[in-house]
Amino acid sequence: MALRLLPLTPPSTITRYQPSKHVPVKNPSNARVTRHIPKSQVSGPPLVRRSGNYQPCIWEYDYVQSLTSHYANYILPGETYTKRAEKLKGDVRIMFESTVEPLAQLELIDVLQRLGLTLKHIDSLQLLNHIVTCTITKNLKFFYQCLTKSLFLIFLFKWWTDLGLGKKLDFARDRLMENFLWTVGVIFEPQFGYCWRMSTKVNALIMTIDDVYDVYGTLDELELFTDAVERWDVNAMEQLPDYMKICFLALYNSVNEMAYVVLKEQGSDIVSYLKKAWADICKTYLLEAKWYHSGYTPTLEEYLNNAWISISAPVILVHSYFFVTNPITKEALECLESYPNIIRWSSMILRLCDDLGTSTDELKRGDVPKSIQCYMNETSASEEEAREHIRGLISDTWKKMNEDRVADSPFSQTFIGIAMNLARMAQCMYQYGDGHGIQDRETKDRVLALLVEPIPLSLQHI
Repeated sequence: MALRLLPLTPPSTITRYQPSKHVPVKNPSNARVTRHIPKSQVSGPPLVRRSGNYQPCIWEYDYVQSLTSHYANYILPGETYTKRAEKLKGDVRIMFESTVEPLAQLELIDVLQRLGLTLKHIDSLQLLNHIVTCTITKNLKFFYQCLTKSLFLIFLFKWWTDLGLGKKLDFARDRLMENFLWTVGVIFEPQFGYCWRMSTKVNALIMTIDDVYDVYGTLDELELFTDAVERWDVNAMEQLPDYMKICFLALYNSVNEMAYVVLKEQGSDIVSYLKKAWADICKTYLLEAKWYHSGYTPTLEEYLNNAWISISAPVILVHSYFFVTNPITKEALECLESYPNIIRWSSMILRLCDDLGTSTDELKRGDVPKSIQCYMNETSASEEEAREHIRGLISDTWKKMNEDRVADSPFSQTFIGIAMNLARMAQCMYQYGDGHGIQDRETKDRVLALLVEPIPLSLQHI
């Protein structure tokens, strides 16, 4: 499929209804708030739309742009780092040479591997040199991560502001910082900075489109948007309302640009794989919207058959494969298209953890019943019994995933690690409730500790 990038229509040329800002409410958990499009915009009675009453973003653009790292000076070549590097080399040599017992040497190697170092098939002299080099490199990486995370945040917030979805579609959650936290939790190594940037973009697009389906779009509009994504044709925009046009074009341009990079660098046309992932998630969103509008409560099995895709993990992981893989193999592409088990199990854990953490708040907003409610409706179980059942499903799925992570696979260990870490991050983000949608609790502390505030470490302690 040929790639086609189109410019977003300048905001000044768009004639559309501008929703008013959310009015603060004393009890956000009350029944959902409605908003109306002026009669001049539609024929017939005013169109009633839902709102999730989401908090505005707590991370201001100017604040993020001001972020710096006091470790930046240590990354640059200079006398301070050179002297410290030489001392580190001597310290590591003494440490290794004083370790005589083979078991102790193996334990030392194990410690270094736990720090993220890879030691393969090298003799003792090579091992010593490798340890010295890797120790220096590891400290350099630490400083580099402190700086690069700040730089990537600055870059991503500028991209998000320029894209304009946060302001144009103010009914949706604006959670770019939390999206970045997910990304660096899934793959933390600084050499995958491109994956950090692109995956954060994917997450931001997912969240916006999720809210279009969950709280704002009418069923007729959602049918049209799903059709446009399936066709992956910019001409399909003509049938969309204005707010969906900007959303679709942002998605279309962003994904095509990601595909273009892979085509340019590896000669592989991946548009069809990315398009399929987005079409699949939109179809599952649409089905959930139909359930909501008809008042239908599915069985747990029926719900999960749809929800492991609607949770967005397949979209995230399909994109991630292309962000970290070179070369791309035909065998992996064939496997990727049908969503292999490593993707399915990761997706299921994310879905079930999300339901445990968010279902109460989402039901108050008027969302479709989640796995807990489906199980309660099907078995007449209490909520606590249903939650315990879901925890059991999470445990069972982890066992399956641990089996598949060591099975023969066309995927790299890097990609398998991303799938594993996505499931781990799900349990982290939803440990105390909706850690993604609700920003000002535990998630804020984690963002400050991991991404904003520098780790209190001086050169004397390295």
